[in-house]
Amino acid sequence: QVQLAESGGGLVQAGASLKLSCTASGGTLSRATLGWFRQVPGKEREFLAALKWSTGSTRSADSVSGRFSISRDTGKKIIYLEMNSLKPEDTAVYYCAADVRAILSAWYERSPRRTSYDYWGQGTQVTVSA
Repeated sequence: QVQLAESGGGLVQAGASLKLSCTASGGTLSRATLGWFRQVPGKEREFLAALKWSTGSTRSADSVSGRFSISRDTGKKIIYLEMNSLKPEDTAVYYCAADVRAILSAWYERSPRRTSYDYWGQGTQVTVSA
């Protein structure tokens, strides 16, 4: 079983940058895909980016490509979401998640789907003021 804990959220002004962290513990990540999602009240959880732990390959949603990037620290078992040029519409609760079932050939296709993920963190609030 994998436990995930996000940190790094907060209140920032439009145009600022923020880097979120997600620390994984309690299980192996050797086959895992780690993803970042966000959610605002009344809307579905939105895929942002994913990283295949075994290879370091990444995928980002078109909506945030060029502004958001995902990376990792393999030694510390942390994934990051670096967010630049933040906008008020980026205000949301940000979640990290782990898909521990995806085989290497399927991770890319599975990664944007919320239902692919087995474990979720508790979320961290990001608020961007105008």
